[in-house]
Amino acid sequence: MPILSINDETIRQAAAHIARGGIAAFPTETVYGLGADAFNPDALAMIFEIKNRPRFDPLIVHIAALGALEKIADLSMLDTDTRKKLDALTEKFWPGPLTLILPKQQTVPDLATSGLPTVAVRLPSLASARQLIALSSGAVAAPSANPFGCLSPTSAQHVLAMLGDKVEIILDGGPAQVGLESTVLDICGGQPRILRPGGIPKEAIETVTGPLAERQPLNDTVISPGMMKSHYAPRASLEARDLETMIKTPAEEKCAFLFFDGASRDKWLKKQKQPHDSLSIKTLSETGNITEAAARFFQSLHELDKPELCRIYAQFAPQEGLGAAINDRLQKASHI
Repeated sequence: MPILSINDETIRQAAAHIARGGIAAFPTETVYGLGADAFNPDALAMIFEIKNRPRFDPLIVHIAALGALEKIADLSMLDTDTRKKLDALTEKFWPGPLTLILPKQQTVPDLATSGLPTVAVRLPSLASARQLIALSSGAVAAPSANPFGCLSPTSAQHVLAMLGDKVEIILDGGPAQVGLESTVLDICGGQPRILRPGGIPKEAIETVTGPLAERQPLNDTVISPGMMKSHYAPRASLEARDLETMIKTPAEEKCAFLFFDGASRDKWLKKQKQPHDSLSIKTLSETGNITEAAARFFQSLHELDKPELCRIYAQFAPQEGLGAAINDRLQKASHI
């Protein structure tokens, strides 16, 4: 199973593979995606099989240019106010880590949308991802390149470790820059609402849309990726805790600790009575930089998630900006 360094030639190779109905893993600015022609039902079915993904969990369709949006979404279904919001959102956040829920075109296979009348669409900011999409079918359905429910991959090595020879081509573009999946925003049902926090903070979106509707509690209706109650989980049991509880957590054998910042880690270390040299400890950002913390989140969990571990204790991030997305992943990974 080759990991191919990304360049013009390997992008063309992967794009041709997708155009022929194959599957290829490739980097985006958020996480690595598992890509198939969005208009090929057989290829889409392969994605669900490779990931062991339930068919009721819709995929995100990635496009290479804003002009391709109307091939995926039926914009005639939008009222004037929603169309204005759409134009403002795409102008400010595309290309970028924002996925929009829109009415779908009938030509988009039901398998891509889990039979829903809406489709999730994104225009990634990573130039190599857009090049791949443009050279293949112009629209690539690409969930994260990992088994369903597991940690998201932020490197080609993560993809290889989790999927192995199930994928014929893995393009290596280095570590993902954002490190968290895209924000998913539903703008079809009146007041826009976030279905999945991600790479674009709520506060930034509200500067364009005005106040967003409150997120609804998770239930059995899945209209967007990332809405399952349990998701993004390491092999070891994960327990997410606030700072006060984290500091009171004693060091234990076969346990690892993930701290948001260096100050929190140091407070915890001062409380420990037992030696801690052999413990697995990671810190998302020494200085508490939320962008750095988000970019390092999945990578840190991959590094901590060793077979000999039975538990990972993880500290919640501050609940603002990208911290909301980090905490969303922690809650789902620990099924809080």
